[in-house]
Amino acid sequence: MKKFMGLTLALTAAFSLAAGMASAKSIGISVLTLQNPFFKVIVDNVTSEAAKSGYDVLAVSAEFDPGAQNNQVNDFIVKKVDAIILTPADSKAVAPAIKKATEAGIPVFTADIACMADDCGVVSHIATDNYAGGRQAGKAMHEALGGKGKVAIIDHPEVESVILRTKGFQDELKELNSGIEIVGSWPGKGSKDVSFSVAQEILQAHGDLNGFFCINDPSALGALAALEIAKKTDVKIVGFDGMPEGKQAIKDGKIFADPIQYPDKIGQITVQTIMQYFAGEKVEPQILIPTGLYYKADADKDPELQK
Repeated sequence: MKKFMGLTLALTAAFSLAAGMASAKSIGISVLTLQNPFFKVIVDNVTSEAAKSGYDVLAVSAEFDPGAQNNQVNDFIVKKVDAIILTPADSKAVAPAIKKATEAGIPVFTADIACMADDCGVVSHIATDNYAGGRQAGKAMHEALGGKGKVAIIDHPEVESVILRTKGFQDELKELNSGIEIVGSWPGKGSKDVSFSVAQEILQAHGDLNGFFCINDPSALGALAALEIAKKTDVKIVGFDGMPEGKQAIKDGKIFADPIQYPDKIGQITVQTIMQYFAGEKVEPQILIPTGLYYKADADKDPELQK
């Protein structure tokens, strides 16, 4: 009887240990910000997709602070997570943190925003095709203004994804031989509040402005608020993202169009790529997801916006 009880206890302990090991499987993710719903969708889909393979997700936000993100990576290393996902707060400053994680034997994947430093050591980068999306934004602005006018860019040049968007926007206007003049580019930090203040400054300096290209929906909504206060209804806005509030503004005729992203796919594919890597399969160093150009006609039939 004692031998049987001892065996039972041993088996129970073994099962408990196995369960503990299974629950200890984890992925750390540090995103640029959780103030933008786009990144929350990425985190939510990373979490749900990882759970299918028995992985917990430790999710944190850098809130635009590269130093904070570096500390978060250090914390992931101490906790011995199995993999790290980053949407860098600064595409160059993130490199030392990635190197440290890699040296600790933890593979690093980037989502949405890439590392721009040489030899980052990232296993795979999964993101929107931001350059092509920027070109779609240029096409939309050309349509909105009939091929002529003055446009300001509300930018966020610290991150690789935005650099690609603005380059695509500028290249498309050049290729179209457009009569649109870009009067300048101002940093809005991807934030509605900052972009609101920046847009007010731009409107004071350029009273004859015809359009804003805003690198994400929070920036576009900030510019929209500035235009509404200034009572300027003839200035066109082209955004980028396709989040619910941005889509609603397109439906209401307040934003002309958005190249829309699919953050749910970014989150899901990032985790699927990690699992392929863990399985010893070859993974692509870069996976790009196309954008779709979204107009009022699309918003009018969008089931997510039906009231």
